[in-house]
Amino acid sequence: MHKDPRQIAGAALVVGLSVAGWALLTWMSLDMGDPMVQLAMPAGPDWSSMNVAALFGMWAIMMAAMMLPSALPMVLTFVRLNVLQGEPGRARAFVAAYLLVWSTYAGLATALQWVLQSLNWVDPMIVSTSMALNVGLLLIAGAYQFSPLKRVCLAQCRSPLGFLLADWKPRAGGAFAMGLRHGASCTGCCWALMLLAFVGGVMNIAWIAALSLAVAIEKLAPRGELLGKLLGLVLIAVGVSKIGMFVSAG
Repeated sequence: MHKDPRQIAGAALVVGLSVAGWALLTWMSLDMGDPMVQLAMPAGPDWSSMNVAALFGMWAIMMAAMMLPSALPMVLTFVRLNVLQGEPGRARAFVAAYLLVWSTYAGLATALQWVLQSLNWVDPMIVSTSMALNVGLLLIAGAYQFSPLKRVCLAQCRSPLGFLLADWKPRAGGAFAMGLRHGASCTGCCWALMLLAFVGGVMNIAWIAALSLAVAIEKLAPRGELLGKLLGLVLIAVGVSKIGMFVSAG
């Protein structure tokens, strides 16, 4: 089937932003001695304004790189409906609002990182050094996979057409409002999994890619909701096993 040029443009926007984000994250993980990268790796909680800006930028880029690929079906469906409604050209507003929501999450993650670093629970590589933190994040993320809120948000992410038709709004402002709503649903679906970045290391590109893949599978794969629950069981099992290892070592 011939693709509408506007759908191709929408796909190019999402893919281009995601590829750019992954390229920047890969560079940061491979060149940690660069002065700009060092700003995102403060040795202690006494952050300068430059540290704050660098860390927020890193988190925002990471969220965009991780979440945009799984949002592609939603964006393409949005573009197709725009064409049918005679309102083409609103995809940029939709994607901008979606990224704004995840940028807000990035700001909260930056603040959380500062708290954890103040407690000496993460190191400058942004890897957890606390067994309690590891266990807590694993159990929270695992348990959240079975929560009613997770189920509702995941269902909305897995059904782009139903989600968009339920709250269709006209004009660019409407597209922005719809992007905010989708971003909120996506955040409600994935916030706990994203916090696992602290467990494997924010600068660990393989770990971040694995989390991104897990999110994409549960959103896009057939029976993805079931796979998400299996992931929850695995996370809970790993968390419990770490408790057992800690007790045995003590």
